[in-house]
Amino acid sequence: MIRVAVANQKGGVGKTTTAINLATALAAIGWRVLLIDLDPQGNASTGLGVPQSARERSSYDVLIGEATLLQAAVETKVPRLDLVPATVDLSGAEVEMVSMDDRTHRLSQAFDEAPEGRWDICLLDCPPSLGLLTVNALVASRQLLVPLQCEFFALEGLSQLLQTVERIRVAFNPELSILGVALTMFDRRNNLSQQVADDVRACLGNAVFDTVVPRNVRLSEAPSHGLPALIYDLKCPGSEAYLKLAREIMARLPRVEAEAA
Repeated sequence: MIRVAVANQKGGVGKTTTAINLATALAAIGWRVLLIDLDPQGNASTGLGVPQSARERSSYDVLIGEATLLQAAVETKVPRLDLVPATVDLSGAEVEMVSMDDRTHRLSQAFDEAPEGRWDICLLDCPPSLGLLTVNALVASRQLLVPLQCEFFALEGLSQLLQTVERIRVAFNPELSILGVALTMFDRRNNLSQQVADDVRACLGNAVFDTVVPRNVRLSEAPSHGLPALIYDLKCPGSEAYLKLAREIMARLPRVEAEAA
């Protein structure tokens, strides 16, 4: 199973929106997709229309060893897309895991026990921090996808994230690599958006995806209906951008897997 962490320690950069819509796009082309919600706010779970009453088991149960990924996964409204939801219990998981010897590998161990061939790809929606939940996701993943808001403060935090990735690569997961940086919330009316985009491309080169996700009201509206934007409004600029981004990611994944082999 391909495992991709969607992470950035800054909040409000489009992590969950990116995770939901990429998972939907990949499921639409026939991939069997698992999305793991690791954010205690549970926005990915809400955005896919999974109510609290349906979250009998969650990513919290997986992390503390009380459920397997298969037991925690629930079907969503999107065919071929399963979700391991999040609950508020997840906010206490980091405290509980501190005393565990294998605290950084809890999620990785859960993947080792997952049935082979059940899913083709897993996306992990990380919380806006570099705590134990995000570390578990990075240790368990082979690739990292970084949504980056086209604003100055988001650019400032990128170097910190890249340093953390390097530390995890050295200490825990030498197979971890950066799949790419996705520029989000791009406002064509704002010169700063273009300046940030240019600076990121100058710094990271080909690591930055060509597709830029624009600011779009429909992307913001879709979660309130419990639907991915790709289903809520397929023709809006945000949905079209995520479809293009999914194609770019699919083109990169075979090459990434081959280089890692």
